[in-house]
Amino acid sequence: MILNEVKDYMFIALGLSIYTIAFTVFLMPYQIVAGGVTGLSAIIYYATGFHLENTYIIINGLLLIVALKILGVKFLMKTIFAIFTLYFMLVIAQDLIPKQANGLPFKLMGEGQDFMSMIIGCVLTGIALATVFLNNGSTGGTDIIAASVNKYHNVSLGSVLIAADFCIIGSCMFFPQFGTYMERAHKVMFGFCVMTMENYVLDYVMNARRQSVQFMIFSQKWQEIANAIGTQMNHGVTILDGHGWYTGHQMKVLCILAKKNESVNMFRLIKMIDPNAFVSQSSVIGVYGEGFDEMKVSMKKNKKKMKIVFATNNQNKLIEVRKILGNQFKVLSLEDIGCHDDIPEKGQTLEDNALIKAQYVYNKYHVDCFADDTGLEVDALGGAPGVYSARYAGGAGHDSQANMTKLLHELENNNNRRARFRTVIALIINGKTKTFEGIVNGEIITQRRGGEGFGYDPIFQPEGYNKTFAELGTDIKNQISHRARAVQKLADHLKTL
Repeated sequence: MILNEVKDYMFIALGLSIYTIAFTVFLMPYQIVAGGVTGLSAIIYYATGFHLENTYIIINGLLLIVALKILGVKFLMKTIFAIFTLYFMLVIAQDLIPKQANGLPFKLMGEGQDFMSMIIGCVLTGIALATVFLNNGSTGGTDIIAASVNKYHNVSLGSVLIAADFCIIGSCMFFPQFGTYMERAHKVMFGFCVMTMENYVLDYVMNARRQSVQFMIFSQKWQEIANAIGTQMNHGVTILDGHGWYTGHQMKVLCILAKKNESVNMFRLIKMIDPNAFVSQSSVIGVYGEGFDEMKVSMKKNKKKMKIVFATNNQNKLIEVRKILGNQFKVLSLEDIGCHDDIPEKGQTLEDNALIKAQYVYNKYHVDCFADDTGLEVDALGGAPGVYSARYAGGAGHDSQANMTKLLHELENNNNRRARFRTVIALIINGKTKTFEGIVNGEIITQRRGGEGFGYDPIFQPEGYNKTFAELGTDIKNQISHRARAVQKLADHLKTL
C-alpha cells in the first residue's frame, strides 16, 4: 500500500514536470492561450503582467474547498501536493529559462513557429495530464471539476475539460490588451486548437491504458487452454458450444475478455498448449464489471428481494441453487417455513415429482415456491435409474454409496456407459405453474473419483471433461451441471416477473 502511494506521488511529480516544460517552453513564449486554471492565469498574465503562478495558487486555494467535500481527503492530499509542486515548478522554470525583451521565455522554435510550438506543447500537456490522472492525482483547477463529474457520471475527463476550457479561452475576447477583435478571435481560435488536441491526447492515453480485447479460441485442446488461462492468468473463461459448418463436427469455443497489454502472454500460453489453435482477437469498445471498468450509471432504488421457497431440506442442493441464483432472490428452505413433512414422491416421471412437491408446499403454506427432481438416466439400462435415482439401491434413505455400488455393478461388463443427468424444476407463482429442464450428457466411469459434490457425482464424467463432477469442484459444476442449467432458466424467468 505504501509503495503504491509513493509510486503515485512520483508519477504525479513526473506528469507535472512535463506539464511545466510544455507550458513554459512551448506555449508561453508565443502567448498561446490554453484551458484550465493555468491557462486562465496565463491569460491574465499576458494582459496585465500579474505573475501567472500567483493567480494559479489563489484560484486553486478556493477550489480546494470544493475538492475536500466532493473528492475526499485522500484525493485532496494529492491535489494539494500537485498544486504546490506545479506552483514551485512554474516559478523555478520561469527563473531558469532565458527571457525575451517582453519578459516572456525565449522562443525555442524560433520566430513564426507558433503553430508548431502549439502542437508540441499541447501534446505534452495532454500526456502530462493523463499521467497525473492515471495515478489518482489532479493538477487542481478545472481538473477538480472534471474529476468530480467523472466520479458520479460516465462522462470522459476530456469532455468535461473541453466545456470548462471553452469558457476560459473564449474570455480572451474581453481583453482589449490582445488587440482588435480580429486579433482576439485569432488568439481564441489558436486556443481552441490547443484545447482540442490536448484533450484528445488526454483521452487517448487514458483509454489506451484500459483498452480491452476479446479472444475467441478454437482448439481441440480447449479444456487444457481454459484451465491454463484460469489458473495462470486468473481470468474467467466462457465456454461456448460451436458447430463447424464444413466438417459438421461439434466443438467448444473459448471466449475471454482481457486487457490489451495481456495479449502477448495470452498468445504465448495458447501457443505452448496448441500451436495449431485458431485464435480471433478483436478490440471492444468497453468492458465493465469485476476486474475492468466500473459501470457508472444511475440506479433506481433496489427493490426488495423476492422471497421464494425451494421445496427441499437437502443442504447440498440448497447451497448449490443459492449460489447460482445469487443475491437477487432470497431462497428459503422447507425448514425456514417450518415444514418438516416427508413429501411423498409417487410420480412416474421427474416432471410429476417436481410438480407434486411444489403443489404440496403451495397448497399448505400459500407461498411462491419451486421444487426439483433429478435423475440419472443411463442408456444401457434403458434410462434407469431415472426417477428412482435417489433410492436406486432400495431402502428408505438416500444412500449415495449404495446407489453407486449397484450402478457400477450393473455396468461392470457393459461398454456402453453413456448417461445423462436431467433436472426438472416446477415453479408455482400466484397459482400459475411453469416447468424448466436442464440436461448434461456424459458417461459413467468405472471407479469413484473426487471428494466434492454429492449423489452420483464421483462416477459421472460430463461430456468434454476428463474429470468427474466430484473432481471439478462446485464453481465449475455450477456453470455446466443439469441443475445449473435448469436453475438458470428459472432465474431468467423470475427476472421477467
